[in-house]
Amino acid sequence: MNGLYAFKPWYAARLSGIRGALARREVSPDTLTAAGVVSAAGAAVALAALPAPYAALPVAVLLAARLAFANLDGALARDTGRTTRRGAVLNELGDRAADLIVLAGFVALAPLWLVAVAALAATLPSWVSLAGAAAGAPRRNGGPVGKTERCLLVAIAAATGWAVPVLAVVAAGSALTAVLRLAWLWRELDR
Repeated sequence: MNGLYAFKPWYAARLSGIRGALARREVSPDTLTAAGVVSAAGAAVALAALPAPYAALPVAVLLAARLAFANLDGALARDTGRTTRRGAVLNELGDRAADLIVLAGFVALAPLWLVAVAALAATLPSWVSLAGAAAGAPRRNGGPVGKTERCLLVAIAAATGWAVPVLAVVAAGSALTAVLRLAWLWRELDR
């Protein structure tokens, strides 16, 4: 059920040199969280303002940066011994904000109700994972339409102009991901 999340260790290894450079320059992990939100905002603006397929490259690059920052902030905090409860909260808020901001870019391209449904659905997998972690279960990530898959789907919409079908897939796939995580969580909590 890990989907593209299964590539996270490989991706994190590719970013290790950047992490080292950021640590040497004493960059704050919180700065990287903020940079991820700013990247998401840039992707949303490009999605809304540029027609397909011209939006594809800037959206893909900015979403790749958003995912890199999402990976780097926590890893840098762990590498440098700067993990804090406040940083963990900021990380989660930054991730949710980035998800919602990217989807807000669709407001210019699709019915508002569909954008709202996709945005709500996109938050459901994280709600389930965070609720499970609060109950003492391990944090569950990945799934058919997790954060990485949503970024890929947005890049596809930017390349093709298929805003409505992509939002429908984001909504349905995110809801499915939440249900699968919840089923796993119930089994985990029964142990």
